[in-house]
Amino acid sequence: MSDIRSLPVPDGLEGDRLDAAIARLFGLSRTRAAELIVGGDVLVDGTSAGKSDRVQAGTWLEVTLPPPPTAPTPRPEPVPGLRVVHEDADIVVVDKPIGVVAHPTVGWSGPSVLEGLLSSGVQLTTSGAAERQGIVHRLDANTTGLMVLAKSEIAYSVLKRAFKERTVDKRYHTLVQGHPDPLRGTVDAPIDRHPAGDGRWAVVAGGRPSVTHYDTQEAFRAASLLEIKLETGRTHQIRVHMAALRHPCVGDTLYGADPTLAERLGVRRQWLHAVRLGFEHPTERRPVEFSSTYPDDLATAVDRLREE
Repeated sequence: MSDIRSLPVPDGLEGDRLDAAIARLFGLSRTRAAELIVGGDVLVDGTSAGKSDRVQAGTWLEVTLPPPPTAPTPRPEPVPGLRVVHEDADIVVVDKPIGVVAHPTVGWSGPSVLEGLLSSGVQLTTSGAAERQGIVHRLDANTTGLMVLAKSEIAYSVLKRAFKERTVDKRYHTLVQGHPDPLRGTVDAPIDRHPAGDGRWAVVAGGRPSVTHYDTQEAFRAASLLEIKLETGRTHQIRVHMAALRHPCVGDTLYGADPTLAERLGVRRQWLHAVRLGFEHPTERRPVEFSSTYPDDLATAVDRLREE
C-alpha cells in the first residue's frame, strides 16, 4: 500500500531543487526522488512541478511514497572464510570475511553472515525481523572482523540494550592517509545521509549524534595506523569521521581516498578491521572479550608501508 505524506517545506530547504528536497526529507536517492516527481507522485501546493524547480519554505508538499521493498528471506548458504570464534547456548561470535553483509538486504545478491551460520546449523533467535534474526549490530560488507549474534531471546534483548546504552567495547584498526593532528583525539560530529542522496553518509547538522575516539598506533611515511573506539554505531561512522578529518581510510574511494596509494599497497577496499569486541555475557553476567588478527590483504599493506 502506498504511503501519502503531506508536509510544508522546512526553512532549511529554501531554494533547493525539488528532487534534492524530496531526497533529503525522505532519505531517498536523488534519482529515486526525480522518478517520483516525473511520475506525478509529488505535488507542490496541489500542482505538479519539475524536478529542477526551486522550493520555497512553507509551500505544501504532498508525496506518494511506494511501499518499501521487502527484504529477501534468508536461506542457508555456505560462506567461505566465515569463522566461528566462540559459540555457546546464547551467543555466537564470528570473524567476518570481506564481501559479506550481516544479513540479506534489498539489492544485495552476495553472501551474508546470517545465511552462512544457518548453513552451518547454528540456530539463532527468531526475535526481530525474519531477515535479521539474531542480528544485534552490523559491519559493512567490506569491513572485516568480529560480530556477535544472539542465539537466545534473552541474549538478543540484553545485547540490543547493551549496544544502545554503549556498554559494548568495540575496537577497530584502520589505516588512514596522512597523519592526524593531534595523534589522539575524539570526533564528536552528527551523521546523516549525504545531501547528494547518492548512498554516502556525511557529517550533517541535525544528524544523529556520533562519537569516535582514535589513537595513533603507528605512523608511516604516507599513512597512519589508528585504533578506533566507537561510542555510537552509525552507518559508515568511522569512514565518515575519518574523511571529515581529511584522513580517509586507505582504499575508501567512496569517501575521497587516493586510489594511487591503495593501488601501491594492494588494497581494494577500505582498510578497516574490527579487532576486538568486549561485553558482559548476556546470561553468565561475566565480561568476555574476543580478538581478531588482520586478514592477508590488510596485513600485506602494513608490511609494505613498514618496508618503505
